[in-house]
Amino acid sequence: MPPYQRHVFICVNQRPPDDPRGCCSAKGSEQVRDAFKVGLKSRGLSRIVRANAAGCLDACALGISVVIYPEAVWYGGVTVGDVEEIIEKHVMGGKIVERLLMNPASAGPTALAPLDRSAERRSPADCGGPGGDAAP
Repeated sequence: MPPYQRHVFICVNQRPPDDPRGCCSAKGSEQVRDAFKVGLKSRGLSRIVRANAAGCLDACALGISVVIYPEAVWYGGVTVGDVEEIIEKHVMGGKIVERLLMNPASAGPTALAPLDRSAERRSPADCGGPGGDAAP
C-alpha cells in the first residue's frame, strides 16, 4: 500500500503583479497550505494524507487552486476558512465540497471512499516511507 491515501496540492505559484491572471500566492495560498498541514496534523492524518505546495496549476484566475488526488478533484477560490470543511468532508469523509468545485460537470463521483484510519497506526517502515511525519 502506498504511504499516502490522498495528496492535497495547493498552488503557491507567483506571477508578476501586473499579470492579468493573478497568482495564487498573492491571494494567500501559503496560508491555505499551512492551514491544510496544521489541520491534517491535528487530526493525526499526516502519515496517510499529504499537503503539498504545487507550482502553477494554470487556474489562478479562479482564486486559490487546490487539487486532491487520487480523485483528481479541483477546487477553486479556496480560502483558509474552507480548509476545515475540505478536510472533514472530502479528505476524511469522501464527500466532494461541491460549492468549491472548479468545474462541477467534470468532477466525477460525488461520494468517495473515506480514509482508512487504521493506516495511521502503522510505522513509517510499514508504509515504505523514509520515516517521520509529513506535516511540519
